[in-house]
Amino acid sequence: MNAYVMATEALRIANQNSGQDLFEWIVISDGGVSVRASNGMWVSANHDLANFPRCDFVVVLEGNLPTQNISAGVRGALRNAYRHGSMIVGVDTGAFAIAAAGLSGEREAVVHWEAVSSYLDHFPQAGTKNQIYSIDRQLAFCAGGVATLDMMLDLIGRLRGTIMAGEVANALIHKPREGRHPQRTDDSEFDEARPSLSRKIVALMEENLDFPLPPKALAKQLSISVRTLERYCLRHFNQTPNQLYLRTRLQSARSLLFYEDREIKDVAVTCGFSYPSVFTRSFTAQFGQSPLAFRRAFREMQLTVRPEIVRMSEPPRSNKR
Repeated sequence: MNAYVMATEALRIANQNSGQDLFEWIVISDGGVSVRASNGMWVSANHDLANFPRCDFVVVLEGNLPTQNISAGVRGALRNAYRHGSMIVGVDTGAFAIAAAGLSGEREAVVHWEAVSSYLDHFPQAGTKNQIYSIDRQLAFCAGGVATLDMMLDLIGRLRGTIMAGEVANALIHKPREGRHPQRTDDSEFDEARPSLSRKIVALMEENLDFPLPPKALAKQLSISVRTLERYCLRHFNQTPNQLYLRTRLQSARSLLFYEDREIKDVAVTCGFSYPSVFTRSFTAQFGQSPLAFRRAFREMQLTVRPEIVRMSEPPRSNKR
C-alpha cells in the first residue's frame, strides 16, 4: 500500500500542479476483483488481466508471499504488455513475477533487501543490485516503500521535465535520491568497488548460512586474524562473531518465514540449525515468539479473499448487546 500511494500521489500532484491530466492510471487485478493489501486496506480494481487497455507503464505491486500470486494470467499479461512496448516496472517483490514471466533476461533486478535470498533461491541464474531502483530500457525495478517515490520522480522528470519532478518532490516534502543509493541506512558508505569490512563480514555469513563457518575460517577468507575479527565485531556490532552469525542466520530465517511457504524444519536446515528444537529456542529468544507463532500471526493478516467471502465465513453474531 505504501508503494501504491507513493506512485499514485506523485502522479496526482503532477496533474494538480500542471493543471492538466498529464498522467492517468488504472488498477488491474488478476480477476478484476478487489485486492487486500498487507495493512488490511482493500483496493478496487478497474480491469482484470484479460481486458485492461494498453498502458505505457505496467507497474507490478507485490509484497509478502510473492510466489503465491504469480498465475499464468499474470505471466501472460506481462509478456503481452512487454511485447507491445510497455515498460514493465517491478516494485518490492514484483521482480518475482517479472522473472517468472521470463522478461528479466540477464539484467540484474532490484528487490527489497529482505527478499533477495528468496529471489535468488527461486531464480538461481538471476542477479540483484543493492540500490533503491533501476531503470533499464523496457524494465524498471524498485525496492519498494519510499524508494517508489524516488523512482516515480525520476520517471516524471524523464517524461515531463526536472522542474515538474522537483515540484512533486517539494509537495511531498522529499529530497530525491539517485537510483544507485543503497537500500539500508547501515549501507550508507556502500561502495561496490571497495566494500567495507562490515559488509564483507555480513556478506560472508549470509553466503554460508546452511553450514556456518567458525571464526577461524571467517578470518581466513577475510584475510585478517581471528583477533582482528573479534575486535572488529565487538566494536562495530557490539557482538562476538558467533553472536553476529547467529543473528544473521535468524534474520534470514525470519525473512524465509515471511516470504516463503517452506516447512519450518526446512527453514531451520537452510539457516544452519541441525535440530528444529534449537532453531525454535533461538528464534523465540530473538523475536519473542516461536517460528510457528510468527508464521500463524503473519498469515492471519494476509487474507487475500474478497471481503464478502470473509463475512460469510464468520459465525453469526448474537443480537444481544
